[in-house]
Amino acid sequence: MAASRARVVTGLLALGLALVGAAPALAGVGGSAAGSLDRALEAGTGNIEAGSCSYRGIALHGKVKVVESFADIRIKAVSSFPDLKVKRVNSFADDCGEWQFVDSFPDFTVQYVDSFPDLEIAWVESFPGLP
Repeated sequence: MAASRARVVTGLLALGLALVGAAPALAGVGGSAAGSLDRALEAGTGNIEAGSCSYRGIALHGKVKVVESFADIRIKAVSSFPDLKVKRVNSFADDCGEWQFVDSFPDFTVQYVDSFPDLEIAWVESFPGLP
């Protein structure tokens, strides 16, 4: 009887920790409960490569073309917790988050989506780049 109670308590404890994202720490995969919870609360999708302002090798500045399908990057415009703050510019889109929209010869293409974006962006008038 005591062994079955211990199994129930252990199962409930494991379930509670799994709900807050700490299951990998219990399984010995690495990390901690606090680290898993911090990763769950990160802004946006977390797909921007750290320190490089790029997504899968694509620099997130320059000339951009909006397409309906087969885009390099699928984006969703949000008002809070973006992956990238983007400013529309008319020329010299040389800094992180500065996009110049063109019809031909783009550096990369984007597609606006409502679900499952690669990146979440917020449109800004000043201070583009990583939040």
